[in-house]
Amino acid sequence: MKVFFVDTVHEVLQERLTKRGFHCVDATSMSLEDFISLGSEVEGIVVRARFFLSETVLQHFPNLKFIARSGSGLENIDQRYCKARSIPMFNSPEGNRLAVAEHALGMLLALLNKFPQAQEHIQQGVWRREENRGEELSRKTVGIIGYGNNGRAFAKLLKGFDVKVLVYDKYLTGFGDGQVQESTMEAIHEQVDVLSLHIPQNKETIDLVDDAFIHRFTKSIYFLNLSRGKIVRTFTLVEALKSGKIKGAGLDVLEYESKDFESMRSNDASEVLDYLIQSNRVILTPHVGGWTHESYFKLSAVLADKILEHFEPY
Repeated sequence: MKVFFVDTVHEVLQERLTKRGFHCVDATSMSLEDFISLGSEVEGIVVRARFFLSETVLQHFPNLKFIARSGSGLENIDQRYCKARSIPMFNSPEGNRLAVAEHALGMLLALLNKFPQAQEHIQQGVWRREENRGEELSRKTVGIIGYGNNGRAFAKLLKGFDVKVLVYDKYLTGFGDGQVQESTMEAIHEQVDVLSLHIPQNKETIDLVDDAFIHRFTKSIYFLNLSRGKIVRTFTLVEALKSGKIKGAGLDVLEYESKDFESMRSNDASEVLDYLIQSNRVILTPHVGGWTHESYFKLSAVLADKILEHFEPY
């Protein structure tokens, strides 16, 4: 089976596929047009985010047997078309769930303890203890939306902090246990001190966090987004930061990212983005929550497991 790697991933995936008889081809320098021209040669695709594999693209590959995405989401793949053609789609959220969870926890603790502001003051040569007094995470209520791999991993890390964890997942029920409480969105809006998003980007979730959503919260909250930028209306988020409805925000993703997550779209520079960059109540990271040295290996190892299991005994 001829598998084309259109993005760079950890070499363990190619090594394991090659060992089992797959023919792996480096296509990381190919343009989309050149890749499409390969037509019937393409039997497998390994991708991260460089190409959007739409129906228009995929219909050029009549022999396509699978697509493997190194990462948690599948939003850059036309899932409807793949399902119609019975093309298996593999992703690897298990590979970076711990990285995302640790990143979320780090952001939350930094916000609660005013690390960005304290760092800024120290750099200015100012020693301000009272202004930089923080809050303890203990005994707070944390809301998690989305209880897949990342949401579960974050909840597990919170277990040692004596917090109440409310979880809402539209597609799961019966998961409440000693660690988390299954919740409604109404209860989350009424009770939480912290909200963390761990949901995919799709038609249902784009612009989920809008003005109405934010203003349903009874308390002022800390807000974390380590899912996808387009789930949050950034202008609304900034207005909530200005009003104090959101006390602080940790954002690993922004709606201003390019489609491959590798850059910011320069034509989107605005007062809204400037506010986020300059605010000491906001922590920004460049979509690296799930991108540790360890997860880079695990993402590919998980894909190898799934592909080889599916095509056993290929």
